[in-house]
Amino acid sequence: MTNVISFFNQAGGTGKTTLAMNLGYSLAQRGQRVLLVDMDPQSSLTVFMGLQPHELEETITQSILDRAPVSILKDIHNMDLLPSNLTLSAADVRLATAIAKETRLKKALAPVAPEYDFILVDCPPTLGVLSILSLVASTHILIPMQTQFKSFVGLDLLLGTISELQQEGVASDLKIAGVIPNLHDRTSQSREILEAVIEQFSGVAPVFPPIPRAVAFADASMQYLPLAAYDPKHSAVEILNVISENLETL
Repeated sequence: MTNVISFFNQAGGTGKTTLAMNLGYSLAQRGQRVLLVDMDPQSSLTVFMGLQPHELEETITQSILDRAPVSILKDIHNMDLLPSNLTLSAADVRLATAIAKETRLKKALAPVAPEYDFILVDCPPTLGVLSILSLVASTHILIPMQTQFKSFVGLDLLLGTISELQQEGVASDLKIAGVIPNLHDRTSQSREILEAVIEQFSGVAPVFPPIPRAVAFADASMQYLPLAAYDPKHSAVEILNVISENLETL
């Protein structure tokens, strides 16, 4: 069965795009067949993978809005990519009155899903129609967060959103794959927040080892490379591999 995992947090700046790319690469290095899906009109994931969104004629937009077959770009860093560009921002208006709009992404991915072990979806940092489409299409959600008070407070809102989607039946089978404390530093506040998150999710979902704030992630992105390809010996690479190993047990 294909694991479809949305990287989602209603707060911005959590590093979800960087995590999607790097965990995808880690899984691919472990022999998993990986498809990345860019559901953010800002197209950061598409850019990180070395593409220019404005030059792309076929993206996820056509599949979502016009129900065209998905146009997948093959074998970029051992992963496949379903890219996006700014045209995806029309989804809110175009799908406003569409019937069963919540299932558009799920239906678009259905024909190709058996070709992959993991489909990783990079969601926008808002609970709009594109995030709803992503969560409905997913088997699991991964929650990236900063170990800061504002991000911690926002977790309750996020958990409430997930619960509502489950109760309303639009994503009744959605499971929480875990929380990834990201951009972590060694301040006392960050340590306290991390401890609070671990306590909050005890018995609910795993809280993975924190990923430190590191300039190397940005440097790697500027070279359109995953961190493990840019600096294989970086300490964060081992943490990414631990998370990937856990995802393989879903």
